[in-house]
Amino acid sequence: MSFPDVVLWSVPAFILLLVVEIVSYRLHGDDNELGYTVKDTAASLSMGLGSLVWDVVWGRLITIAGTAAVYTITPLRIEFSWALLPLFLLAQDFCYYWSHRSHHVIRVLWACHVVHHSSQRFNLSTALRQPWTSFTSWLFYLPMAAVGIHPAVIAFCGSINLVYQFWIHTERIDKMWRWFEFAFNTPSHHRVHHGAQGDYLDRNFGGVLIIWDRLFGSFAPETERVIYGLTKNIETYNPLRVAYHEYAAIARDVWHAKRWRDRLNHLIRPPGWTPDATATDRPAVSGLSDL
Repeated sequence: MSFPDVVLWSVPAFILLLVVEIVSYRLHGDDNELGYTVKDTAASLSMGLGSLVWDVVWGRLITIAGTAAVYTITPLRIEFSWALLPLFLLAQDFCYYWSHRSHHVIRVLWACHVVHHSSQRFNLSTALRQPWTSFTSWLFYLPMAAVGIHPAVIAFCGSINLVYQFWIHTERIDKMWRWFEFAFNTPSHHRVHHGAQGDYLDRNFGGVLIIWDRLFGSFAPETERVIYGLTKNIETYNPLRVAYHEYAAIARDVWHAKRWRDRLNHLIRPPGWTPDATATDRPAVSGLSDL
């Protein structure tokens, strides 16, 4: 079973829209919008290109193997048809919500996802700032494989979800139609998700749909100017540091911990957790360790 590579086919559109957004700032800038800088954009593009390389490794060696193993074991089968695609997309988006939420509240998972929140700007290039260690997300889609959905279908739906999320990384679009804002993830909702201030932390995890956040209590509307980035920004454009800085911070905390229980908690507790207190330093949408 094979499907078109929607991410690869979308690359020209990504580039075109990015250029259009840059030009729009040149023609009509807004003092409340941060726009682009060369260093920040270069860092985002570097992370995106690097993720394409590493996704081949993680995708082939881990993701495909893991979902294929579960799919092979289960006696259930749901045969693909284009008529059922909306249901497959709905199931994938539901799993994405829990994957995304977990990657904000479990520190060892956050170490991967923190890359995407490391920019202090919010534009279409930020959408391309992807991690190089995406070897855990596939676990959250195993229920789809367990009920008999082919791994290729899961991957195809994931690609559509990823492509959808590109356009919502912008300050150029304000609020949209009320019905659309109610059901779907929009630039306004996603700006909140990338916010580093208190009321915006741990909010709006949805991929395509925002209804999961409304159902499970993680929704917040955009009511004030968003401060982007992390509660403790890393202040670097070095791709290697952007990709691995949180893993290094975890290693330091585990090394210096005095008890095995604390070592484990540094891995599985929310980012920012310490043995003496609950997490107080939290990044955009969730916690962050002391970088």
